[in-house]
Amino acid sequence: AGEARDKLLLRVIGSPDPYGKQIDGMGGATSSTSKAVIVSRSSRDDHDVDYLFGQVSIDKPFVDWSGNCGNLSAAIGPFAIHAGLIPQGRIPENGIVTVRVWQVNIGKTILVHVPIVNGFVQETGEFELDGVTFPAAEIQVDFVDPADGEGSMFPTGNLVDDLVVPDVGTFNATFINAG
Repeated sequence: AGEARDKLLLRVIGSPDPYGKQIDGMGGATSSTSKAVIVSRSSRDDHDVDYLFGQVSIDKPFVDWSGNCGNLSAAIGPFAIHAGLIPQGRIPENGIVTVRVWQVNIGKTILVHVPIVNGFVQETGEFELDGVTFPAAEIQVDFVDPADGEGSMFPTGNLVDDLVVPDVGTFNATFINAG
């Protein structure tokens, strides 16, 4: 944990890179490809795994552990099954297994619903997701009680507000408190 963990992840990803390319690492030189996750058996009785997410800076020696990534949240379920972190008795021959994830960064529960075919994670399918080139199996993700702290999901109390951006204009915007 801490500094040693961050140094290792920075080196593996290829950061900091003053050229912004991450050629000497596994990062892809974009914020969506410069990420790390740490998954372990949960320390909580009511969860299967603990999931820690790190956004790795491309050009600075910094890993931000304060947020979450929805796409990687979806990947935690299949990974947990493949890694043997889910008891075999919970995995159906065919159907859905729900992986109970504790998202350590934001202190929230995520339920990842993973399709199973012939006792294995279904990886192929027809589900298409914007920004992803090829279709695959659909993995549904439920973010349980996503509002941060004791505040409202809509902190302004409105579904739509006017966002005034100086020298740009006014836009309709929805503000969401989601961790």
